[in-house]
Amino acid sequence: MSKITVFLAEDHETVREGIKLLINSQDDMEVIGEAGDGREAIRLAQELKPDVLIMDISMPELNGLKAAAKLKRIAPDIKILTLTRHTDDAYLQELLLAGVSGYVLKQSASSELLRGIRSVSTGDNFLDPAITGKILGSYVGKANKRRGDITGTKLTEREAEVLRYIALGYSNKEIAARLDISVKTVEAHKANCLKKLDIHSRIDIVRYAILQGWMQDN
Repeated sequence: MSKITVFLAEDHETVREGIKLLINSQDDMEVIGEAGDGREAIRLAQELKPDVLIMDISMPELNGLKAAAKLKRIAPDIKILTLTRHTDDAYLQELLLAGVSGYVLKQSASSELLRGIRSVSTGDNFLDPAITGKILGSYVGKANKRRGDITGTKLTEREAEVLRYIALGYSNKEIAARLDISVKTVEAHKANCLKKLDIHSRIDIVRYAILQGWMQDN
């Protein structure tokens, strides 16, 4: 089985070394490169083409947000998982617009970082559970004004359930287990949602689900 290749962009060497040891201790992933600033991260990531790039937000030369946005324009296949101490929802909004696939807090358990890497490497998005509720809650007022009859007329109840779980960062396998359906059925529901709503990525799903207010009860 091929390993998930990971690139680390983190300006603090001690933190970077700790993350590298954690990742390399896993049987299914390995670090293939690292950088201490945003510009170097963009240059080396283009050369090494990792499956996942872990990007710290606060870095010299070019901050993580700008570096992520630039890298997604020139190397869209690289999945970016951002790492930060910030819990402000403004950061998440900007990161989603930049095209990142995931968001993990530095203060969260190391297991969340590993789960995030595995999730985004397969094409799923990942939002740190520690901030998901807070972020979603900040959208409730706006979302309630826009809910209308979207879920009632465009999506079936099951499609809406699948979309919620995708937005919360669950993998297709995890969704299948929770809803007691097959992975292929999850994929079919997801494809139908993308077609019906005319959206094109899992990050688009996150934005859409938040604005519809589907997840304020989670």
